Amino acid sequence: MPSFDTVCEADFVEVKNAVENAAKEIGTRFDFKGTSAAVELKDKEITMYGDAEFQLTQVEDLLRNKLTKRNVDVRFLDIGKSQKIGGDKVKQVIKVRNGIESELAKKLQKLIKDSKIKVQAAIQEEKVRISGTKRDDLQAAMALIRKDIADMPLSFNNFRD
Repeated sequence: MPSFDTVCEADFVEVKNAVENAAKEIGTRFDFKGTSAAVELKDKEITMYGDAEFQLTQVEDLLRNKLTKRNVDVRFLDIGKSQKIGGDKVKQVIKVRNGIESELAKKLQKLIKDSKIKVQAAIQEEKVRISGTKRDDLQAAMALIRKDIADMPLSFNNFRD
C-alpha cells in the first residue's frame, strides 16, 4: 500500500553551520566590538546575548540571514521573549522546531479526512503517515497539505510505492 510521512524537521547540520557563521561575524563586526553580543547553539535551542533589545534584534537579523543563505526555513524558529540577565544585559532563547505537535497532527488528520480524497492519515509520534491505494491520491494529499498549511515548514519523506 503506497504511503508517505509528513514531517517537520530542520537540517541541524545547516543550523549549526549558520549559528557558527553568525558567531564568527559577530566577532568581527565593528558595531559589536566591546559588547556582549553572542549567539550559541545547545541541543535544539539557539541562545542570543546582547547589551540591549536593539542589539538582540540585530543579532536575530544576522542569524536569519545566515539561516536563509544555508536554505534553512526560518519558520522552524520559535522565538521566545527576551530576558534580563544581570546588569543591562539581555538574552533570548530560540527553539528550533523538530517534529509535528499533536494539535497540528490532529489538524492534518482532520484536513485529510474532510478532503474526501481516498487516503488515511495516522499520527505516529512526531510525524503523520498518509497511506492510500493510488499514487495519484497521495500526490493530491501532498498538494492539499502544501496549500492549506503554509505557516509550518512541512516536508514529505519515506515515500513508498
